[in-house]
Amino acid sequence: MSYNAAEVEGSASRVRTVVWTVFSVVALLALNIDDLTLWAALVVPVALLLALVPGLRPAFAFRGADGRDLSVIGVLYVAVVGLFRLAFTVFTTDNILGLFLSFAFGLVIGVVGPIVYQVWMRGRDLRSLGLGFHHLRATLTFGLVFAAIQFASTLWGYDLPAAADWVPLLVMSLVVGLFEAVFFRGFIQGRLEASFGVIPAVGGAALLYALYHVGFGMGANEMWFLFGVGVVYAVIYRLTTNILILWPLLTPLGAFFNNLQAGDIELPWESILGFADVAIIMAVAVWLAHRHIRKRPQRNDHEPVRQEALT
Repeated sequence: MSYNAAEVEGSASRVRTVVWTVFSVVALLALNIDDLTLWAALVVPVALLLALVPGLRPAFAFRGADGRDLSVIGVLYVAVVGLFRLAFTVFTTDNILGLFLSFAFGLVIGVVGPIVYQVWMRGRDLRSLGLGFHHLRATLTFGLVFAAIQFASTLWGYDLPAAADWVPLLVMSLVVGLFEAVFFRGFIQGRLEASFGVIPAVGGAALLYALYHVGFGMGANEMWFLFGVGVVYAVIYRLTTNILILWPLLTPLGAFFNNLQAGDIELPWESILGFADVAIIMAVAVWLAHRHIRKRPQRNDHEPVRQEALT
């Protein structure tokens, strides 16, 4: 009995999907443990060991690092972290207007910047940022399963405070979650993978995700756990390379629960309008990019999609 290359790769892809799905499910379930430092100490090495198994990662033909991609990642990353740092450690709640404007500007840059760069400057499509309806059935299925696990582990049976204390937090979590999905998964992880392959992309995106929290004033003792979270989210995104696997359910639910637990963020009802404005700007940028792509002359020499999903 003989097998052609497509059948062999199809079988390997199914195995990869099963293994990484099980890894993600177990990692999310294990978040219930009290020692989150221990959680990261278990999750990160297991992910690395699995990634080193040749059949558990997609093949990658190295074509050289894209200097323009890496430069833009660096510029946008420094801008975003700098604005967040300005908001939360300089302006703080002593200057609410300055805090919100800096925070909002950072969120907008983290979404609009990659869209402008990818679509207008590099001639790529929105799928290169994880935006679109590709692998939709698998994306929605995985997204619902992972979100249900997270909800059951965190918010199920949780005694919510008064609406004024949690509705603005939920809106903020949704907007920040969209920013993180586009900036860290679609853009940074996608561009790192195009230059260096899957393992460096997952590790690099997770590391940058952890370090960016210095913008919120978090200390080094929290970075290890955040790195582990970044690895899990990067692996989950890699299953379908569609941000809908993470947003609007999985990552916003996690952030919402953490903010409730911390109890140190108080947002007025009026903040909802501010975050809604940020979300509208993001949506308009996506819409304009979609229009630009549709009007763009078809070319035969455009960059091929180098970031294939595991499914």
